[in-house]
Amino acid sequence: MKFTITNLLPLAAILSVAFIIPDQEVMSQIAIEGSRKPVFEKQPTKDQVITELKSAVEKITEPSKNAIDQAVELAADSSYEFGQKIGAEGFDAEAWLEPEYNNNDQDHRGPPWRGPRHGPPHHGPPHHGHHGHGHAKPNLTIYQLISKSEYTTKLASIIDEYPDIVTLLNGTNTNYTFFAPIDRAFEHIPKDASKEDIKKFLLYHVSPDFYPAGRVLVSHTIPTAHSEETLGNQPQRLSLNIGLRGLTVNFYSRIIAINIFGTNGVIHAIDSVLVPPPNAVDILGFLPGDFSTLELALVKTGLIDALNDTSKHIGGTLFAPSNFAFQLLGPKVNAFLFSSYGLKYLKGLLKYHVVPDKTLYSDAYYHTENLGKADVPKGIYHVDLLTLLQRALSIDIFRYGPFVTIKINGFTTVTIIDGIARDGVIHSLSNLLIPPKSVGGILQEWQGEELTVEELKERLEPFVSREDL
Repeated sequence: MKFTITNLLPLAAILSVAFIIPDQEVMSQIAIEGSRKPVFEKQPTKDQVITELKSAVEKITEPSKNAIDQAVELAADSSYEFGQKIGAEGFDAEAWLEPEYNNNDQDHRGPPWRGPRHGPPHHGPPHHGHHGHGHAKPNLTIYQLISKSEYTTKLASIIDEYPDIVTLLNGTNTNYTFFAPIDRAFEHIPKDASKEDIKKFLLYHVSPDFYPAGRVLVSHTIPTAHSEETLGNQPQRLSLNIGLRGLTVNFYSRIIAINIFGTNGVIHAIDSVLVPPPNAVDILGFLPGDFSTLELALVKTGLIDALNDTSKHIGGTLFAPSNFAFQLLGPKVNAFLFSSYGLKYLKGLLKYHVVPDKTLYSDAYYHTENLGKADVPKGIYHVDLLTLLQRALSIDIFRYGPFVTIKINGFTTVTIIDGIARDGVIHSLSNLLIPPKSVGGILQEWQGEELTVEELKERLEPFVSREDL
């Protein structure tokens, strides 16, 4: 698909070197007074979502109608309004920052919720053992179900233009998962996409693995049939979430009908098309209310060009501090970092948040040494990621059922996980990552204590080039 690259924030005036007094034009662009804090009170509970999904499956009992039609008609009673935030290009970056609970351990008390069990991914020939209550054995392929439904006529007409995709969705070598946009979802897609882009768009709705509802509810990202060159031709992924919209894909497309089984897999109907995402820095630009300070910092240090140049890296992980994270540093530290004298330290600080060539999702890990093997195991997983600062981050991922917590350096918890990007993944932080300092030959990690300008310089100086100093 075609994306309009966001206009970058204008470069601010140079701050005073002698007194490090912040220029008002610059400081007005540093959003250190705003904050976004996740709100969980209004979200549906997991049990409510599961009950709703099971109820929908149990009600699909009329054998004379197309399974998609039955499922969509059951969902039609909902007053949910979809696609309100999706712009002309179809990608809804803002939805990534909507409140959701499956990545935050503070909302979970007691033993982990286990959820329905479906075992490991199924890669063999399709099986037809479970079809919901009252279901007959399916006798149509995924393609046939789509082509015969009155709610997916637009999708079917697009698929028909690609014989290889028709063959794929009729194939019986494995169980596929297809996220099928219903007709009204196509009101928000670009009209000038090329044939090649449309094919990528279609493949982005297909997973070569089997994800019925129970597995969807305990997954966070899933691979698609769309191979992304900027990820080393690894599968681009979809993000699965439970939030204010209910069960969603990529945070903005709501699953409105589930477990529509065919002879070669399962269909989940969705109310918005899934658009392959833009680059990570472009996503930040779509979200000035949360990342305007980070974007300004990337522009001023020149790092934004390096991050955008996908010829220099294969995938990557960006730990993105929010405007609120910069606010926590206080006005004096911000004034220093955004001064001409502090710019070299700001650049070093930002480099500590960027991991090139290694893309770490909450449940998958892409890097050059593991091509073809990407899963992050359940339970506790540890990995050290080398940043652009040439200092590694210590990452611990805790996965229990649908709950995921990612901790960095034993202190900082990722606030919002799995912002899927074309060239990697973004994890949002409400604290900046501060490099450790050496005390008596022992590295001491930052644990959230208040930082002065001098202490921040002490922590960053070993990594700032002599030319800069």
